Amino acid sequence: MKGDCLTKFIYVNKYSKRSVIAGFLPTLSMTLFYLTLIVFIPLSGLLFNTLQMNTSQFLSLVSSPRVQAAFKISFGLSLMAGAISIFFGTIIGWVLTRYRFPGRRVLDAIIDLPFAMPTSVSGITLAALYSEQGWIGSYLNQFGIKVAFTPLGILLALIFVGFPFVVRAVQPALEEIEPEVEEAAACLGATRGQTVRKIIMPQLTPALLTGFALAVARALGEYGSVIFIAGNIPMVSEIVPLLIVIKLEQFDYLGASALALLMLLASLGLLLFINVLHMLLRISYAKTSSAA
Repeated sequence: MKGDCLTKFIYVNKYSKRSVIAGFLPTLSMTLFYLTLIVFIPLSGLLFNTLQMNTSQFLSLVSSPRVQAAFKISFGLSLMAGAISIFFGTIIGWVLTRYRFPGRRVLDAIIDLPFAMPTSVSGITLAALYSEQGWIGSYLNQFGIKVAFTPLGILLALIFVGFPFVVRAVQPALEEIEPEVEEAAACLGATRGQTVRKIIMPQLTPALLTGFALAVARALGEYGSVIFIAGNIPMVSEIVPLLIVIKLEQFDYLGASALALLMLLASLGLLLFINVLHMLLRISYAKTSSAA
């Protein structure tokens, strides 16, 4: 009897490609129901609400200098914050992964603080520190550097909320790279720069792209930590999420829906590009590894 069950188990898994774990249809149904209720229906409502605008109204809204400036600020600073987060996030992830020192676990826990901290609290804290009378802002003001109520303040807030995504994406990839590989490269005569370029970076690049995508996505939708330090000056330091809130306060629901839809489409396009680039790099790395 036991042998018959084992033979049937092997046959089912080898030839029919069926899983021995039941529950695919119920779990798939629950997944589709949840996504439909939480994601698809709200986004569909956003699309249908925007379609109530005529073409001239939509084009007038999109061509508005204030809207275009807000989109440039939001996307430009989000991409810049993601790039800066990659640099510093990689260094922090490297230190936490490769070295052991007193207080390492405390430092590792502090990395997650922007996840748990309310965005309004972080925004008020940054504004208080970097204002002209703040601890850091008063010192920078002596050199003519103004952070609060400028695009530089927005960039700082976006880096604050985005860099933990890079650190958490990089850490598992670094842990998979054995130190013995680096030691072997050094024994074979490779310099530290060659080891980083040819051994570490090819394996780390997919994780960096993932962290970059997450950091940019978080920065694009950030609101609470930005409005307190941005100053919210039209054409200077006004972000798209704030512009959407202003439209809602003015009871311009169609304009708010149109801006939200534009933000959604632009964000999806950006994330799609990053994911395609991520896939191409993985394929290229797999071909290089198999050839080697």
